[in-house]
Parts: sequence; C-alpha cells; structure tokens
Amino acid sequence: MRVPGARPDIAIVGAGPVGATLALALARAGDDLDIVAIDPRAPGEAGRADRSLALSHGARLIFERLGVWSRVAGTEGAVTPIVAIDVSQARGFGAARLDAREVGLPALGYVVSYRALSAALDDALAATAVELCYGTEVSRVEGATDFAALELAGPAAGSIEARLAVVADGVGAAVTGVTRRRRDYGQVALIATLALATPHRGVAYERFTVDGPVALLPERDHYALVWTQSPAEAERSKALSESEFLDALARHFGPRVDRFAGVGARRSFPLALDVAAATTSRRVVVIGNAAQSLHPIAGQGFNLGLRDAWELARTIERTPKSEMGGDAMLAAYRRSRRVDRNAGILFTDGLVRLFGSGVPLASAARGAGLALLDLVAPARRMFTRAMLFGLH
Repeated sequence: MRVPGARPDIAIVGAGPVGATLALALARAGDDLDIVAIDPRAPGEAGRADRSLALSHGARLIFERLGVWSRVAGTEGAVTPIVAIDVSQARGFGAARLDAREVGLPALGYVVSYRALSAALDDALAATAVELCYGTEVSRVEGATDFAALELAGPAAGSIEARLAVVADGVGAAVTGVTRRRRDYGQVALIATLALATPHRGVAYERFTVDGPVALLPERDHYALVWTQSPAEAERSKALSESEFLDALARHFGPRVDRFAGVGARRSFPLALDVAAATTSRRVVVIGNAAQSLHPIAGQGFNLGLRDAWELARTIERTPKSEMGGDAMLAAYRRSRRVDRNAGILFTDGLVRLFGSGVPLASAARGAGLALLDLVAPARRMFTRAMLFGLH
C-alpha cells in the first residue's frame, strides 16, 4: 500500500469485473497515469460464490479489446453462447424470437462464470502498472476542489487522495455528495439450476407472467433459472421437494420448454431499483451497480456497468492530465452516458411495470407489441442491437 499522503491520478474503489475493466482499459491505453485499485478481497480470492453472468455480444467485444476474452472462453465450462432468445407472456397471446443469425453474429450473448471472468481480469491487471491494494476497505469517499479523499479501514487504515476517485464497489454507500433513489419491487428472485430432459441448444427464455418474469439462461448442460416471486412464495418454493418444485415451475412457466429433469440448490435475493441521482460529484464518479442497480429482467444491469467503465476510460484518455477529475471532464462523462444509462434504466423498470400488470387491456397491448416485434424484421433487428450494444 502506498504511503499516506501520496496522490495517485486515479483511485478505483472495487476491483471486481467493472472496476477491473476500467483499470485494465486505462492501463492498456498506455497513458502515463498513476492508478491504484482498492479491493477488500485477499489476492486471488474470487470475492463471492460463483454465479452466472449474462454478457451481451457488446460486452464480449470490450473483453476482447482488453485481451481477456480468450482466457475466459478457454476455461472449461466457463462460457455458454446464447444463440436465440424466446420472449413470451403467459396466459396471453404474442411472442417474439430474437436470433443471432438475423443480426449476423455468432451469439447474442453469453452466460459466463463470474469466477472465471474475475480470475482472467485479475491476472491481466497483475501484468500492468496498476497498483493493486487487496485486503483494504474504503469506508468513505469525499470530493473536494482539488482532490478526492479516501478513508481506508482495516489493517491499512489511513487515507489517500487522488485527482479522481471512481467508485465501482457495487453499492456506492461510502460516497458523500451522491444521493440515491430506491424503489423496492416487493419481490425476490429465486435462482437455481435446472437439469434438462433435452438439450437447450443455446436458446434462452424470457417468460412474462402476472407475478413477474421468469428467465431461463442456457449454461453448460443445464439452465440457470431466475424466477420472480413474492418473498413468502419464494420461501415456500425453496421448501418444496424436487418433484413438487418442478411441477410448480412447469405449471407457472407453461409449455414453451420441454420437461425439466431436476433442480439444484435454491436461493433468493430481493429485487429493487437503486439509482444514483447523479453519477458524479466533485472529483468522484460512480459506475456499475454503484451508479445503477437494476432488476435482472432482460439482463441489462451488468452490461450497462461495463459500458460505464469503457466510456469513462475513453473520457479519461481524452482528458489532459492537468484536468483529470475536473468539472469539464466529469460533465463530458455524464454526457457520454446520459442516453444509454437513462434508456437502460427506463427500459428495465418499464418492462417490470408493463409485464407485471394483470389488467386484461395491458395483456392485450403486451401481446400486440410482441407480435409486432416478431413480424417486423427491421424493428426486431433494431431492438436486438440496442440490447447488445446499448444506445448512444
């Protein structure tokens, strides 16, 4: 850890996939920047249990540019392509199918192991000049006119200052000057793995029901299930026997997928929209989940965070070192992300509201929209590309 009082150009709080993407993008750009990345993990520690990440094709392109995609893809069982997405609503007409072939891509996205991606990014960062400070908690980030101050907790207690502090720790709770808005959806996501009676062939499913969306993501030889339920219903579902659970899921999901053959361990987490009112404060930027934590519907949250990191790196590259972290640089970054960020938030929250209504007229409107999307190829291609690459 650098001595107290030292001032790096950029301090990145959180070296998970989003923070590491930013650090690696800056290091690969070759700029003469002094960068420190701070993370509470021990060196080599994954930081959390393995889980599935839904990456868009646009996210793959970012990791290819950073030189880490081949390492991730070369890890056995770490990457499963999504070649098509089946979108439908239960108890109503209308369905659409998005296909990678229609937009000339090998896959629309990928289901990726968090641990494999994190390990690839860690190894790539270790080969750069970025200073990695593991085992260190950041308890407070506060901007001032000329620098941002970071208070460190734990064995390396103290403080450092930086021209720019970037908070990518997933929560952004330690940042002063950045207010947040939270909407609790009153639901949880029940997640599990589903063994299959027939191969999934790379097809993902997004099924909208009156209780909320149900997603099936192809992963290796099984599906990763994300089932929106009330907290009480989720507790009941977790207590069901395997056969009872599979029967309940089949009844709720409907006949669009062949029989499920088994289910793994089940767990749940609460669903909410948690958004920073502004993504910058004096000398401070929040990115990824620290900027916006979204409902997992349509898999936009993580990909939006990666685009935050990539666009911030581009903004930094265009900024003279003497102006690093200044008001003009922060304003340029906000402009670069305004359309894509707002669209991602509104799209995700809008889907939750639109497809969570049981009103008959709403069901008819949803069905008509899905049918139109399925019938009009140009609209379908435009919609697909927006999901893969964001809006700019």
